[in-house]
Amino acid sequence: MIDLEKLKNIKERFEEVTGLMSRPEVATDRARMAELGREHAALKAVVRAIDRYQKLLAEREDLREMATAEDDPEVAEMARAELEEIEEKLPAVEEELRFLLIPKDPEDSKDAIVEIRAGTGGDEASLFAGDLFRMYARFAEKHGWKLEVLESSPGTVGGFKEIIFSLKGPDAFGTMKYESGVHRVQRVPVTESSGRIHTSAATVAVLPEAEAVDVSIRPNELKIDVYRSSGPGGQSVNTTDSAVRITHLPTGLVVTCQDEKSQHKNKEKALRVLRARLYELEREKREAERSEARRSMVSTGDRSAKIRTYNWPQGRVTDHRLEGEHKNYPLEKVIAGDLDDVIRALRTADNAERMARL
Repeated sequence: MIDLEKLKNIKERFEEVTGLMSRPEVATDRARMAELGREHAALKAVVRAIDRYQKLLAEREDLREMATAEDDPEVAEMARAELEEIEEKLPAVEEELRFLLIPKDPEDSKDAIVEIRAGTGGDEASLFAGDLFRMYARFAEKHGWKLEVLESSPGTVGGFKEIIFSLKGPDAFGTMKYESGVHRVQRVPVTESSGRIHTSAATVAVLPEAEAVDVSIRPNELKIDVYRSSGPGGQSVNTTDSAVRITHLPTGLVVTCQDEKSQHKNKEKALRVLRARLYELEREKREAERSEARRSMVSTGDRSAKIRTYNWPQGRVTDHRLEGEHKNYPLEKVIAGDLDDVIRALRTADNAERMARL
């Protein structure tokens, strides 16, 4: 049985948020309206489910009374038949409501910034980082998301030492957050003449893209350097000082961008990455303070944890956070950007763990 007092509090909060959004002083506060708008949209679906659930409970009580009416056996028989239907419907409606009551990460609806870096394995790791980027690009295209490269550093034989890009689209961060961690590849490198299987790795970090209203950055907190961008081997690829390096003095975070020929555009992109990293630092701080509400291992985004292995000889992708039949997937499908089954399984496991804590 779901706590009815909790349902009452949720409905009261929905009415409160609705009222707040109509106030003139709130309507002119962009950040506050964005925050309340996200909460209102999330609560609206929950309130609809609560109404369905409470209606069924009320109908069940009425039918129980009617089913025991001794003065009208025919009505009692009809009531018992309807009561049986209600009892059959109720578990599914209750399960749906429990699912909606799982605390949502308010950042799930945000766009995402994805950082892929080659790890152990030298040139092969850079090639694998390129494979991961193309995998995500195909996945984004399938979902109708817009992909924009913010910064990249090519590998010496192909792929990337590092590539940072944004994904804009519905639930981009909420979907992509499961990709944070160490991705490992096992295959014969193109640079290997003896045919031996090597193990290489790349790290993936997925951050919610922060808006200017989410993170306050003062100009005096930034040290901005400009220089000429360089390509593989260090050769200059521009004749003007268009590359930008931004250092956030309070935290020591450094972001560089040289992909654009325009210094202004490089600065804009670098600030987007910096805002996302500062926002993530604050999120991690909040998570550490809320020890009881820590995210599960499924969606923790721990960049030091090995989350997945791409085994070329066996044609298999193994996600180490999953168990049983949901653990392994065809490599050809996954590397082609068909990640939906993997992410659906991760989301289901994450939600099951959260439901168990309700």
